[in-house]
Amino acid sequence: MINVTLKNGQSANEIAQWIAGKLGEALTRTKSEIAISVPGGSTPFPIFEELVKAPLDWSRVAVWPGDDRIVPEDHDASNTGKIRAIFEPAGARVVTLGEDASPPRFTLCWMGMGGDGHIASLFPNTDPQVDDPQMVRRLTPDPLPPEAPFDRITLTIPALVNSDALMFVIRGNDKLSVFKAAMAGEHDLPIARILTAATQDVVCFT
Repeated sequence: MINVTLKNGQSANEIAQWIAGKLGEALTRTKSEIAISVPGGSTPFPIFEELVKAPLDWSRVAVWPGDDRIVPEDHDASNTGKIRAIFEPAGARVVTLGEDASPPRFTLCWMGMGGDGHIASLFPNTDPQVDDPQMVRRLTPDPLPPEAPFDRITLTIPALVNSDALMFVIRGNDKLSVFKAAMAGEHDLPIARILTAATQDVVCFT
């Protein structure tokens, strides 16, 4: 099993500082653009708001949504539109995720996880494979979440793990139990599959 570090009780500011440290280190190692993949949903946005305050050269940071609902970016359900509104004023380049996208190697891949063990938009019904030949897929969750009943575009497991580091922010005991069960190899949900595929260290903030 890969090395998973649980960091408990971290505030949005503390998590943002940790991420900024990772990005800052990467920016000092290269003069080229670096990339980070980020999730949508409600949990990340207070962290994003703290993160963009960091004194980084945001003009050399590309921000990739790990997934999105297939809706216009000005739709309330669009992750990309909300991510763009936070990161572009800081100077970052926000990528629109499309089926023809070619994801780079990420400095950091930050994923969310649902209570059903899904990551990005790789829901259990989609049977995500660690050796998927595609980096990006259009998928239909089943059942469709009632709060967001849309098809999804998502990075696949190979694209997500093509990263220097992986991280999660998991709030709530129920979700954390699913994550810990994945760590222990007690199920085969998408979260368990990506932890099995990961060769780098994983940090989970709770």
